[in-house]
This record gives sequence, C-alpha cells and structure tokens, in this order.
Amino acid sequence: MGKLDGKVAIITGGSGGIGSAAAKVFAGEGAQVMLVDLDGDAMAKTVAEIGEDKAACTVADVADSAQTQAYVAAAVERFGGVDIALLNAGIEGQVSPITDYPEEMYDKVIAVNVRGVFLGLKYVMPEMQKRGKGSIVVTSSTAGIRAVSGMSAYATSKHAVIGLMRAAALEGAADDIRVNTVNPSPIDTRMMESLEQMHGLPARDGSNRPMARHTPLQRYGEPEEVAKLMLFLSSDDSSFCTGGVYMVDGGVSAGRV
Repeated sequence: MGKLDGKVAIITGGSGGIGSAAAKVFAGEGAQVMLVDLDGDAMAKTVAEIGEDKAACTVADVADSAQTQAYVAAAVERFGGVDIALLNAGIEGQVSPITDYPEEMYDKVIAVNVRGVFLGLKYVMPEMQKRGKGSIVVTSSTAGIRAVSGMSAYATSKHAVIGLMRAAALEGAADDIRVNTVNPSPIDTRMMESLEQMHGLPARDGSNRPMARHTPLQRYGEPEEVAKLMLFLSSDDSSFCTGGVYMVDGGVSAGRV
C-alpha cells in the first residue's frame, strides 16, 4: 500500500522541477494528481510519464481568481475531490537593489508567490472540508526566514506565505485541515540556473554549482529531496503536524538565520 492511496492532490507549479518531482513521488505512493501551471506542454510530458489514469493537468494563472476556481473544479470533476494541495507555484523575479527594482516586477512576484497561495487556500479549503480533512503544503524558501541582497520581492513573498500558512493552519484546524510550509535552500532546478545568471556567477561545469559553497552540505538539493518532505507532510505520517516551517536546506538555516 502507498502512503497516499485513494488521495487526490493538486500541485501548482506543476511544470517546474519540484512540482514535477512531487507529482511522480505522489503518484508512486498511490495519489491521483492534478498539475497546474502555465506551461501545458511540460505538464503534459509529466502526465504521460505518470499515466493518464493517475495524472492530469490544467493550464492556469494561479494569481487569477477565476482560473484558480477553475483548476480546483477541474480536480474535483476529474478525480472526485481534493485531499492534498501543494501550493508550489513561484517565480524568482530579478536581482537588483530596492532602489532600482522595477515596480511592475515587484507586483508580479507578489501576485504569483503570495496572491497565488492566498487564492489556493481560499478555494481549496472548502473542498477539503467536504472530505473531512486535508493537508496543504506551501513552498516557501530559506528566503522566508532571512534575506538575500538584491532579492527584496522574492524574500518578501516567501516571508509572507509563512504568515498565510500560519493563519490557514489555525483556521483549518477545526476541520482537520493541516497547513505547513517547506523551505528549500538552492535546489537544482531552472530557477537556480536563472538566479546564478542574474547574480553573475560562473556557468555550471559538470558537478559545479556556484551557490553550493553557501550550503554546509556543499551541494544543491535535488527536487526529489523536497518532494519527499512534501510527501511526509501530505501523508498521515505527519498527522499532528500543522502550522510548521520545515527546512530542507542542507544546513543553510543553522548558521545564517
């Protein structure tokens, strides 16, 4: 038996490294998964790998209320309900000082990373109430407990979703809806390649990952390592865990909070 047998999971940011890894891990543990993102082609590849009996996808902008309601409805229509939500969609914005940071980019980061989580909570929680319980996992970051120069919008957004998570954990407790965050350090994904370029770091060469020197374990995390923590928080193994901030960061937060 799998840890998620009979469960239905929504995964936003489903075309990205962490989202697609989580979809595969969750499906492997018995869940049916609805992937949500703007990149339909990338999600379709993941669905094909998992199998259409266990996975589906829908294109949606998580910052849009109507589209959020539509992706929740799509999961309910396809699989019969919602037990788990990974509110994982996020963008990095750009690297520049606050005084030079474009207002439109700041607004975009907050819209995707914060409003997207708020809307996910708003429309997923009522469906979980119908099931009598649920688990929501929000992707924050080590930037949710500290800051990095030049990334004010991203740090703001990742701090903000911890506040949203804590409010939702209190509000959801009466219905046995658990809400937690996972907070990754640099993970080997497209986002990290983008950040490396914006920080002007050397191009990757073989196993070289330029930002790994700031991590005590001296490497980037793998998407599957984040997905396995998400699995724990989504399963009954974590039945007494809610309102928590869970680091998956190779030791970064131990010395740099």
